[in-house]
Amino acid sequence: MGIVTKTIGVIFSLLFEQEIMSYVPASTSSTTNGRTGGNSPLTSSPVASPGPPGRHRTAATAAAAAGGPHHHKRDFEAKLRNFYKKLDVKGYGQGPGKFKLHIRRDHLLEDAFRRIMSAGKKELQKGKLCVAWDGEEGLDYGGPSREFFFLLSRELFNPYYGLFEYSANDTYTVQISPMSAFVDNYHDWFRFSGRVLGLALVHQYLLDAFFTRPFYKALLRLPVALSDLESLDHEFHQSLRWIREHDVSAVQGELELTFAVTEEVFGQVTERELKPGGRNVPVTEKNKKEYLERIVRWRLERGVAEQTESLVRGFYEVVDPRLVQVFDARELELVIAGTAEIDLADWRANTEYRGGYHDQHPVVVWFWQAIERFTNEQRLRLLQFVTGTSSVPFEGFAALRGSVGPRKFCVEKWGRPNSLPRAHTCFNRLDLPPYPTAETLYDKLLLAVEETNTFGIE
Repeated sequence: MGIVTKTIGVIFSLLFEQEIMSYVPASTSSTTNGRTGGNSPLTSSPVASPGPPGRHRTAATAAAAAGGPHHHKRDFEAKLRNFYKKLDVKGYGQGPGKFKLHIRRDHLLEDAFRRIMSAGKKELQKGKLCVAWDGEEGLDYGGPSREFFFLLSRELFNPYYGLFEYSANDTYTVQISPMSAFVDNYHDWFRFSGRVLGLALVHQYLLDAFFTRPFYKALLRLPVALSDLESLDHEFHQSLRWIREHDVSAVQGELELTFAVTEEVFGQVTERELKPGGRNVPVTEKNKKEYLERIVRWRLERGVAEQTESLVRGFYEVVDPRLVQVFDARELELVIAGTAEIDLADWRANTEYRGGYHDQHPVVVWFWQAIERFTNEQRLRLLQFVTGTSSVPFEGFAALRGSVGPRKFCVEKWGRPNSLPRAHTCFNRLDLPPYPTAETLYDKLLLAVEETNTFGIE
């Protein structure tokens, strides 16, 4: 009995440690402006997180989603084709009017917020999207819009600004932060966030952001389950699993669980009842299913229910909910975020060459050797440099989109041996000079990828 009691004590020390959820961090240092130059309209989190660590994502979420049974993959691809077909039939993003966004790079969030929030439902759904970067010439055949969504999502969903936070388990998936209540006009900002997600979905642009599985369930208005907690808080999830799988009546005298939890709100520890009179209702084997349902909902909704509702509202102002409900949460994640790991074999198999280059040309051979030397983050930066986004569609490189539908990654011979590579993001094309050596190519390509951060249209 002593061993059993000790085991229960360990399990529930985890539960009770996690049960006191904090709405704000213990440190309440003065807020700092998130953008260089003081241009951010958001009030930053009291404890500012560092910027995103890049797209270093463990394969858990994307690989688990993409690595299921083959029949599921075929079903999802059929859903995806049918979804986009219905969008076309209903005129989403087809015009005849244009939805123009004039964006200043150093005021990206402000300009995007002002324009997107001023648009009516009809313009959001039907308008043909056109993005123009201030002071940069060129027409939007797809490339500027892709870069817009990439850069906007990198800022908007960055935990540094206080609207979102990293999940408890990692620093690549984000969720709505309870601290977002400190952000001025936070309801409008979450409604804006929902509209951005909807626009990206309608116009088939990927975002540089990964969300937790419960986030996608909230977008689809699907009920949450105990398993959804695992991606947010592994230890809390394990504690609740213990309750589910064991007879709590046998140890109720030691646990003393009731339908109430303690939480910290603005520095004050309070008790919250999971249902009316819950502090006086003990958890038993008979009612523990209800207890688990209520505590899971409380853990996922703590302090963010209103923010979530505003975000979902904005999302459905762009997309008819009946259209997206064909997807489950795992599928919607793939549609919105794509995958993060670069499959070099798939990339090479879906690359075409122009201007005299071919698969066995020395410069092309050196190009792929350089890519093999790159880290995955550098490969993603190269992809972003050439296509405007660092994400790969669910279907792989064969489904890369250009100005008019699918367009493969292209390497074209151009320029002099001392020139830097240049990109045409509207056409997914890399202009690669005929460098004399493999090392020269590697150095020039790396320089272009890591130093070029403005949009050049040739």
